[in-house]
Amino acid sequence: MAQVGDAALGYLTKKETEVKLPRPTRVKNKTPAPIQITAEQILREARERQEAEPRPPKQKITDAEELADYRLRKRKEFEDLVRRVRWNIHVWVKYAQWEESQRDFARARSVWERALEVDYRSTTLWLKYSEMEMKHKFVNHARNVWDRAVTLLPRVDQLWYKYIHMEEMLGNVAGARAIFERWMNWEPDHNGWLAYIKMELRYQEAERARHIFERYVRCLPSVRAWLKFAKFEVKNGEIERARRVYERAVEELGEDGHTEELFVAFAKFEEKCKELERARCIYKFALDNIPKGQAEEVYRTFVAFEKQYGDRTGIEDVIVSKRRFQYEEQVRENPTNYDAWFDYARLEESCCTSGKGEVGREREMERVREVYERAIANVPPCNEKRYWQRYIYLWIKYALFEELEAEDVERTREVYRQCLKLIPHKSFSFAKIWILAAQFELRQKNLAAARRILGNAIGMAPKDKIFKTYIEMELHLVNIDRCRTLYEKYLEWAPSNCYAWSKFAELERWLGETERGRAIFELAISQPVLDTPELLWKGYIDFEISEGEIERTRSLYERLLERTKHVKVWISYARFEEMVPLPEEQAATAEKREVDREVLAAQIRGRAKMARAVYERALTCLKSTAAAADQKEEIVMLLEAWREMERATGDADAVSAVDRKMPKRVKRKRPLLMDDGTHEGFEEYYDYIFPEEAGVAPNLKILEAAYRWKKQKAMAAAAAVNGGGAEVAAEAAAGGGGGEAIMDSF
Repeated sequence: MAQVGDAALGYLTKKETEVKLPRPTRVKNKTPAPIQITAEQILREARERQEAEPRPPKQKITDAEELADYRLRKRKEFEDLVRRVRWNIHVWVKYAQWEESQRDFARARSVWERALEVDYRSTTLWLKYSEMEMKHKFVNHARNVWDRAVTLLPRVDQLWYKYIHMEEMLGNVAGARAIFERWMNWEPDHNGWLAYIKMELRYQEAERARHIFERYVRCLPSVRAWLKFAKFEVKNGEIERARRVYERAVEELGEDGHTEELFVAFAKFEEKCKELERARCIYKFALDNIPKGQAEEVYRTFVAFEKQYGDRTGIEDVIVSKRRFQYEEQVRENPTNYDAWFDYARLEESCCTSGKGEVGREREMERVREVYERAIANVPPCNEKRYWQRYIYLWIKYALFEELEAEDVERTREVYRQCLKLIPHKSFSFAKIWILAAQFELRQKNLAAARRILGNAIGMAPKDKIFKTYIEMELHLVNIDRCRTLYEKYLEWAPSNCYAWSKFAELERWLGETERGRAIFELAISQPVLDTPELLWKGYIDFEISEGEIERTRSLYERLLERTKHVKVWISYARFEEMVPLPEEQAATAEKREVDREVLAAQIRGRAKMARAVYERALTCLKSTAAAADQKEEIVMLLEAWREMERATGDADAVSAVDRKMPKRVKRKRPLLMDDGTHEGFEEYYDYIFPEEAGVAPNLKILEAAYRWKKQKAMAAAAAVNGGGAEVAAEAAAGGGGGEAIMDSF
């Protein structure tokens, strides 16, 4: 059995497959050589040692037989070469040129013809073939070659140029003109036509050149062709013809010819002719018709023109044009940049208000309308109100412009109608646009339309502002029944709106319907959810006070205290008791007599007693729930209000009693915790200690004694420094001075 790796069976062993690398050369002497050599020297020596390439020896032909042999050998070499690389044009060219050098023109022509059979599209072959004929003055042969070349390759302009140049050099102008006519039938590019025109101008044939220009602009209707035509007429002094050429260019080219190059050239032509108004009109026409992004050169030259020849109005027009161009750039980059549209419309409106005559004013108004129409066409991409808030003001500005500036009622009405139609009222709406549309109809004395608009607004997108505006309008018209109906709709839509309840009740009170107003307030406070109940209760209480219903007011306060024990309610209740009208004053006023002082004093004491009773109830209620520092603040507020009341009555004992109830203010520390519950140190805060809490805080007396001791020591030191005598020092040592228990700074 054969072993693995047996070479006889075609298998190689691992040892046989190893690649044996040459042994690396070991450098024995690593010291630097005494003479160093650079890479440049190595390359120079290598080049000097190169052997020169062997060159064939020069052969001198001495007789005709050797010449014939040489020619035969060369022709055989060329024939073999063209047989191998028939497609290589350079081989054919060398072959033909060699035959030409041998002065054998028949053979040279034969080679050229054979080469053309291989590739007649090669421009190089035709050029070199004709060049050979012309160099040796074979004119007819050259004409024949050129004629065949332009017939086979009519789109190669170089062949036509060479052909025409040869005829012109021979003085055959008619022949050159005939060749140009043949070429023009193929409708060449601008250079071909211009070459024909230049040839005619060289021979002073201006009329022929003009006819060629006419054919030129018909064949190639472009700005370049018309400008060349106009410059030709200007150069020949034909001003009217040149102006007519410019006008024809603008008319015949249409929008394709509205380029800054044409208009700038036309305006500069008129400027040279001293036709300044015509030049100004051309500039303005160009700025109005050329796209804004392509009118930079027009604007630049117009500014220079106005600075040189214009007056104040012209310069202002240029500035407006510049700003108009800037705004066009901004709105082109971002069509939803509504701030740019606002500025653009404001610019156009400022131009509209300046006095420019009736025709100019109408034109400017149309420009303003165009800007607004373009602006409102850029509807926000999504139905979110924040994207529409700036956009909707474009409609408002548009409507106000039509109403106030253009004084077009129908257009204004249509603007409002289209705006309301565009807004997606199911997603969101704008009360402002509804209100403005209704107010516009009111100004037009169309009350039915205004009511219809506001009614649609309430039906499609009810809002507080719409209800308020509609109610205010009907109230001004003294339509009370409509006002009541609107308030009912308002409250059906927003039963928790305390403002609506209050205004509805105020309306009834203004109408003298006290019971209806009271019933509305009762319905309001019975609602399960209210947005601002404190305002509603305050309005109800003020309503009863204004009606002189003292007992009803007390009942309202009691009902309110059943719902909330807020300190402001207690203070308001107590102040109400302070301000209750005295029966003696009312009776004396009614009977027109003097006030009984004793009865009045007794009634004042009774009123103060009622207020004091409210304060005592409030203090008891608040102390029963006071735990946190903010609740103690409420008790302090209550006591301060109570003390002010007692001071107003002039009862010193009552004031002292309230002062004894006042707490002491102390500064304390509490741990400061972060959101994650970590301890971040301590913070200081003020706390209040009431007299009944003194036993709970035993350290307070120690602090008071320490403060008194510190104050006495400071007084004794001051007396010793000032030399105030033993009396002051003794008084300080005796502990005189008292003072507060705790200062705020302690």
